[in-house]
Amino acid sequence: MAGRFAPSPTSDLHLGNLRTAMVAWLLARTSDREFRLRIEDLDTSRVAAAPQVAQRQVADLAAIGLGFDGEVVWQSERLDVYADAVARLDTYPCYCTRREIAEAASAPHGDGYRPYPGTCLRLSADRRAELAATRRPALRVRAEGASSTIHDLWAGDVTATVDDFVVVRNDGVPAYNLAVVVDDLAMGIDQVCRGDDLLSSAPRQAWLARQLGGDVPGYAHVPLAVNRAGRRLAKRDGAVTLADLTSLGWTPTQVRGLLAHSLGLAASGETVTMVELLDRFDAGVLPREPWLVDPSGYPEVDAALNRMSTT
Repeated sequence: MAGRFAPSPTSDLHLGNLRTAMVAWLLARTSDREFRLRIEDLDTSRVAAAPQVAQRQVADLAAIGLGFDGEVVWQSERLDVYADAVARLDTYPCYCTRREIAEAASAPHGDGYRPYPGTCLRLSADRRAELAATRRPALRVRAEGASSTIHDLWAGDVTATVDDFVVVRNDGVPAYNLAVVVDDLAMGIDQVCRGDDLLSSAPRQAWLARQLGGDVPGYAHVPLAVNRAGRRLAKRDGAVTLADLTSLGWTPTQVRGLLAHSLGLAASGETVTMVELLDRFDAGVLPREPWLVDPSGYPEVDAALNRMSTT
């Protein structure tokens, strides 16, 4: 049994990432699970400096007291494994552009995802050959409108219709939904703790796990950290990292205390160890609302956000 943290090495981890990693670590350790690390570096166009960024991510996690079991798994080293998984699935080529899907699909879900309307599933052989002459296809799995239900530790049962989602992109890169399922099965991950922006993708991933002959993990989706405008903290928005806070005089111990306080596990400004947090942790009473990085409560954090937004 194992839980995991699986960052993409596009940039340094921000406060929201560190907070989710802390919850994932606490969930795993308090349930006698191993805690594994996977680096999701398949998108080479965005992770050119993956080894260096990943090294900083691991260092930041260690600095706040989070350790891992076993070897680090790199998705870029597992392309053959993903290809083998695709060969076991019922798939078909899809030549649709994003614009064509947007025009043909129903309204997007709350996370912006548009269910695929099945356009290329119904193509004639002649039309498919015509498109193949000018476009590289993605591969979609044939789900036939299956219904899939997962159980989330906090959200409860979540049911969704599974569309024919992409498993291999048109550039040949294995898609996120495929890679995470294949990796979780191979790594023995039976507890998936991550941000709740990914909750809506869990039913299709659970369906895919069953198609590949695996068991569905338990899910725990953590509310996100948000800024004063109510938007989630994100790397592209200049969100705070451990390095930013360190430059303002914070220590990793203080950042750990800040994260613990946001989870209701420590008083404001309290110094606390991960061992102490293990004794205090109760998944049933964690906050269910997004964490507002409140400038009145954390002026140093607010200063970092202001500084980064003007650079």
